[in-house]
Amino acid sequence: MDVLKKVPVREQEPKVRAANFEEVCLGYNKEEAMEEASRCLKCKNAKCMGGCPVSINIPGFIKEVELGNFEEAAKVIAQSSALPAVCGRVCPQETQCEGKCIRGIKGEPISIGKLERFVADWSRENGFVPAAPEKTNGKKVAVIGSGPAGLTCAGDLAKLGYEVTIFEALHEPGGVLIYGIPEFRLPKSTVVKTEVENVKKLGVKIETDVIVGKSVTIDELMDEEGFEAVFIGSGAGLPMFMGIPGENANGVFSANEYLTRSNLMKAFRDDYDTPIAVSKKVAVVGGGNVAMDAARTALRLGAEVHIVYRRSEAELPARAEEVHHAKEEGIIFNLLCNPVEILTDDNGWVNGMKCIRMELGEPDASGRRRPVEIPGSEFTIDVDTVIMSLGTSPNPLISSTTKGLDTNRRKCIVADESNGQTSREGVFAGGDAVTGAATVILAMEAGRAGARGIDEYLSAKK
Repeated sequence: MDVLKKVPVREQEPKVRAANFEEVCLGYNKEEAMEEASRCLKCKNAKCMGGCPVSINIPGFIKEVELGNFEEAAKVIAQSSALPAVCGRVCPQETQCEGKCIRGIKGEPISIGKLERFVADWSRENGFVPAAPEKTNGKKVAVIGSGPAGLTCAGDLAKLGYEVTIFEALHEPGGVLIYGIPEFRLPKSTVVKTEVENVKKLGVKIETDVIVGKSVTIDELMDEEGFEAVFIGSGAGLPMFMGIPGENANGVFSANEYLTRSNLMKAFRDDYDTPIAVSKKVAVVGGGNVAMDAARTALRLGAEVHIVYRRSEAELPARAEEVHHAKEEGIIFNLLCNPVEILTDDNGWVNGMKCIRMELGEPDASGRRRPVEIPGSEFTIDVDTVIMSLGTSPNPLISSTTKGLDTNRRKCIVADESNGQTSREGVFAGGDAVTGAATVILAMEAGRAGARGIDEYLSAKK
């Protein structure tokens, strides 16, 4: 074995997987996991832990994997993370834990994410569940939203003995894990449902179809239903558009709607009646992970797919692995170009998209070079569907129905990063509702901070 190289991970062949919705990455088996774990240098001052937003004891769990003690490895991870099978699949490890791995200075870093996924999958297949608290302290906390921030906050509070109820607007818990990330990256019935069930086994109650701000307000939860604190983890579900001519045409979708139809409402399956656009040629506007998810979903539904992004490949915000998988599957990248108009036929259906070529100028506030239009370089792509993937902002429903809750100009709730405290006493918030669209692991970090903040607040309250 070459200790400088990762143990390779088995994947479905690109041609095969481009026609199905089964998981692309097949993960490690026991022997592969133990061999990969043996590459770890067991650093005394483990930099990888500093790169993990929820501070998992990475060398601790990897040591147990190397020895074949998979249940012990699962217990180590469970101290810090309620969603290991999710994180092992969708975290940007290359910029976090693996990006800090000392082994990666000479050679390739340890496959920390794939090892975490292995341990979580082993736990599911072997019935290991983290232990629930023996008794509760009688204090009730409400959590709004069952995405990664809400599930993490609820799990941490339940372990501390609080009686936690999650209120979820949709008919299935999981938030963005259920409606946003496709089946081929994150299987719903096995991975997501099991992790949600594990949070419930800690004593957390989940009520679905409750739209806070409509069905019930935060004031009512606190004044009438006896909740002593509330955590808002309602995500960022409001899509952004460009404001260009033709954007209201039939055949233009937000990535949110397109992915929700497929992922939550199973439009890709023949045994479901959910409608979804049957397209021949699709343009996905944007370059983030959500754009890759929408593009790879449209491809599996039978379309030729183009990613249209205004900067170059070096600036693509999506994970390198997602871009690599999209290219392998045959998605076409139209880089350094930007839509200026969506063209329609006489019946108002999309039949093309007019774009302009761009060049990169000086860096902007984000540190990335600013795209500048090249005059006279307009051209048209023939497409019948356009999916806009330009980011999302929080739905203003909760902030507009809760007195004394400060928001910023982007309609994000203002909260203290260290403990989730908002401008309203007893109300805490975290995740995309505070930051705008970000990653699963950052939402989990905010959920943990919120749980700490609520515990400190309620412990000090006589």
